[in-house]
Amino acid sequence: MAKINDNYLKLKAGYLFPEIARRVNAFAEANPEAKIIRLGIGDVTEPLPEACRAAMIQAVEEMGDRATFKGYGPEQGYAWLREKIASHDFQSRGCDIDASEIFISDGSKCDTGNILDIFGKDNTIAVTDPVYPVYVDTNVMAGHTGEANEKGEYGGLVYLPVTAENNFTAEIPTQKVDLIYLCFPNNPTGATATREHLQVWVNYAKANNSIIFFDAAYEAYITDPDLPHSIYEIEGARDCAIEFRSFSKNAGFTGTRCALTVVPKTLKAKAADGSDVELWKLWNRRQSTKFNGVSYIVQRGAEAVYSEAGKSQINALVNFYLENAKIIRTQLMAAGLEVYGGVNAPYVWVKTPHGLSSWDFFDKLLQVCNVVGTPGSGFGAAGEGYFRISAFNSRENVEEAMKRIVEKFKV
Repeated sequence: MAKINDNYLKLKAGYLFPEIARRVNAFAEANPEAKIIRLGIGDVTEPLPEACRAAMIQAVEEMGDRATFKGYGPEQGYAWLREKIASHDFQSRGCDIDASEIFISDGSKCDTGNILDIFGKDNTIAVTDPVYPVYVDTNVMAGHTGEANEKGEYGGLVYLPVTAENNFTAEIPTQKVDLIYLCFPNNPTGATATREHLQVWVNYAKANNSIIFFDAAYEAYITDPDLPHSIYEIEGARDCAIEFRSFSKNAGFTGTRCALTVVPKTLKAKAADGSDVELWKLWNRRQSTKFNGVSYIVQRGAEAVYSEAGKSQINALVNFYLENAKIIRTQLMAAGLEVYGGVNAPYVWVKTPHGLSSWDFFDKLLQVCNVVGTPGSGFGAAGEGYFRISAFNSRENVEEAMKRIVEKFKV
């Protein structure tokens, strides 16, 4: 009989977001009259920017003409898109990143898991707690962890608590670790990292020959000019960091799928024989073997992000969600709740009131207010007692949800 990958059996019963969906669906079936407002998962709600839509429509037309039809594209992405990204997102901010070091993909969620293909099983891996669950679960699937304890913490991982006491920015580990996951602006807490904080991480990584996996999916929400958008704005990061970015949260590509990963050619790690190996070559081989690239139509839509019209429309889109975050933050603080994030980030991190657990508050919010959020404990043990509320929804829904919550949970 065929054998399974037993590492999947180590995973907790349900991935966080499917479990949320299960509870919400059960409530909706039992209460068909309830007008549920979903502020849980980070899925955008507003239409794709016009510039992106127009570019994609034009690309569809090109696919209908033999002279302009496109078949398989380069697995790394078309050069014209990679060059735009390099110029606008990195070189314009002083980052020494070349277009050849950028790989186009169908999602940064996929890439943060797939990157493990090019790393061995003997690495010591550090994750923040709370943390985006994909970082942990993909390591479990790959066999990099032991079993989970009663708190849901997996053996073999180094957990770095992210708390109000350290401003929700992880402290440098006291031990040597090989792979480090960092996400700023942070999901789920909405925290941001200063240049000084990231410089300390880069210094640690270089001193310990570590690799930082830097998830910058929400960098477009940074409005503070003193905050870095990319880890490559930090001196030395080319030698110790891989960065992941997405068009999902800035341009609304959650259902369209386009992202990118940056692997500098100066980045190296050790082979079993002790020799240094360029990670760019390994990732290029991995993508060329396991991935056929993002569609031409979608990449043309992504390219339009960098047009003058696209930049203006995306700025308006990001500002719309930031205004939603401001409304959530302001209303909850006025109600006496303890609130973090929601500035330079689309997520608001809330201390659950009245000593409720994260899941108890989730159930109560759903049943009493018909509002869906995300229990903090689903992001890790240190998330217990907190709750994430997403700014990704219509203005009408956000305002109505806050009205309901403030009315029922005012402290």
